[in-house]
Amino acid sequence: MAEFNGKTILITGGGSGMGLATARRLVAEGASVVLAGRNGERLETAAKELDAGDRVLTVVTDVSRVQDLDRLVERVRDRFGSLDGVFANAGRADFAPGAAVTESAFDALVATNFKGVYFTVQKAAPLLNDGGAVVINGSWLVHRGLGFTSVYAATKAAVVNLARTFAAELAPRGIRVNAVSPGYIRTEMFDGISTTEEAREACRSQVILGRLGQADDVAGAVLFLLSPAASYITGQELLVDGGLIPSVPA
Repeated sequence: MAEFNGKTILITGGGSGMGLATARRLVAEGASVVLAGRNGERLETAAKELDAGDRVLTVVTDVSRVQDLDRLVERVRDRFGSLDGVFANAGRADFAPGAAVTESAFDALVATNFKGVYFTVQKAAPLLNDGGAVVINGSWLVHRGLGFTSVYAATKAAVVNLARTFAAELAPRGIRVNAVSPGYIRTEMFDGISTTEEAREACRSQVILGRLGQADDVAGAVLFLLSPAASYITGQELLVDGGLIPSVPA
């Protein structure tokens, strides 16, 4: 994909999982990447792994804090001047039955998964070159009710809808906004929730392709949506779920 040569992409939650997998693909295709995340050590480890010199900028950022996003945007402006794309990927996954959700837990999830995505796009938009692209990370849980996930799923439904509304707002500048909604993807976060082989097998058994997804499966979809190959696609949600939502295993 020569179209990424000389491009600059911001990735929140870029230190691991789907964010880092996307960064690997972009760097390999010639892009510069800005990795934002809360864990500075993890970001530095990711930068060393990418081994792309000045084409990688890491910025410790808590997306739930608007002042952190302001500082992130300033760092990007100072280093690269502008952006060609954003992968609003940062999120957290905390689950509890509705009766057990505390106000503080509710606020923490909404602050990262919804507020964080909203202001990531808002703050990055002035730096985006006309014709750029934004991809928001949603979830398969937007499409299916699963006990214990009420707040998490609601935040993901909110950001998938943001892809539609921001697509309308940014269309006059030729900026496309889409969402990816991953299914069961084998990341550190997934393994932290599905801690046993039995739990992971229960997830895998629901997927018609017969395997859990990998972070690189999502990265490929993100690269497509960021690229000119998706130039007439905006306001859409792409399920990256191995068929989990639309089909039932035979």
